[in-house]
Amino acid sequence: MTKTSFDLVVVGGGPGGYVAAIRAAQLGMSVALVERAELGGICLNWGCIPTKALLHSATVLRACREAAHYGVTGAGEARPDLAAMVARSRKVAGRLGQGVTHLMKKNGVTVFAASARLAGSGKLALDNGATLSAKHIILATGARARDLPALPAGERIWAYRQALVPTEIPKSLLVVGAGAIGAEFASFYRAVGAEVTLIDMTPEILPQEDAEISQLARKAFEKQGIRVLTRCAVTASSTTADGVKVTLEHEGRKLDQTFDRVIVAAGIVGNVENLGLEQTRVKVEKTHIVTDDLCRTGEPGVYAIGDVAGAPWLAHKASHEAVLCVEAIAGLPVHAIDPLRIPACTYSYPQVASIGMTEARAREHASKTGGEIRVGKFTFAGNGKAIAMGEDQGLVKTVFDAKSGELLGAHIIHPEASELITGYGVAASLEATEEDLMHTVFAHPTLSETLHESVLAAFGRALHA
Repeated sequence: MTKTSFDLVVVGGGPGGYVAAIRAAQLGMSVALVERAELGGICLNWGCIPTKALLHSATVLRACREAAHYGVTGAGEARPDLAAMVARSRKVAGRLGQGVTHLMKKNGVTVFAASARLAGSGKLALDNGATLSAKHIILATGARARDLPALPAGERIWAYRQALVPTEIPKSLLVVGAGAIGAEFASFYRAVGAEVTLIDMTPEILPQEDAEISQLARKAFEKQGIRVLTRCAVTASSTTADGVKVTLEHEGRKLDQTFDRVIVAAGIVGNVENLGLEQTRVKVEKTHIVTDDLCRTGEPGVYAIGDVAGAPWLAHKASHEAVLCVEAIAGLPVHAIDPLRIPACTYSYPQVASIGMTEARAREHASKTGGEIRVGKFTFAGNGKAIAMGEDQGLVKTVFDAKSGELLGAHIIHPEASELITGYGVAASLEATEEDLMHTVFAHPTLSETLHESVLAAFGRALHA
């Protein structure tokens, strides 16, 4: 008979859930993982991974079109094979899904393909009729795309799943929501030939980012031919055989336009339904489970991690929470996650990455505490490796506490921003000061030299600006 009693049961097999199961198994716990769909969750199957595969296809396409600039002839007529791009992205996701399955077997985690709901203290009822018992239960059920009443889902109005498996390139595309997901889809579809309009209700795209970086991203998008409308919302829509007619309200004016397709990327909501939370002390606010800094809910023995536990909605935050939560359960010494030390990345073209406070937030904080900040900036136009690569557009921006030298925030816009931001992440975790960073030797020629120069610039010591 299949075992039904465990030290830990994890509900949800995404980057939070499966990592929690692995770490618990490493610590000697008996572990079960309950997943109703694919192991790896939305991130691996319908989010982080397949989108990056498509975006890399767009990068290769872009490189071929610009090959003559680098002295390579014959590649300028490259065209997108959409079916092949999609097939490759699905193959990448499938390979990683198999990898997670292997990891579960390797670590002795019992996997149940089912849905689960809390059924009393230490109990979970599965929809296959089984009942599991556990000393500890971690809820890692993730989140889903937010629906917009003005844009009901359909054949022409897509959420991320439909946008990842198109059968043809739309001639015209409206992307609603200019956060990370919307910006990435706008970049991909523009690269393969769609006429893209990107809208957001906020004053700038990528509204969580530093304002200067967001403005640079907007300029880069518009240079590529993406039409960007901010302070803009969809108030009504109707689907016809030829497309989707939408009414846009833009800065007090109404615009009626028709698009072949619409992608809705206007935020997410937590998957808190049908978990049996109603009969527990678990508290839910704005569709997300409330936890303390060790991922504990109000119900003894029940924890929540990842997207279902609230912002920031990032896979790496979920995985880190998973380890923290399990190690706390095991009685190991742990440190609560500092949100200001979690990097955020948008994989558009160019990429945007950041960690810590924006300049505006840092100035506001300084004004309340009587402190001062120092801001450093360095453009990639002064970096030898960036020039050699032909990617010399972009900026590195750092924000420091003027007195203590603490790194308060770092912001990068460049095609390799997501790879570079971790340098500042390590520095923040080690509580490195400006002196530590200025004394660090950076290899030459590398893009990472820009990280050094931005720090130097904050203190009036930039060498190549």
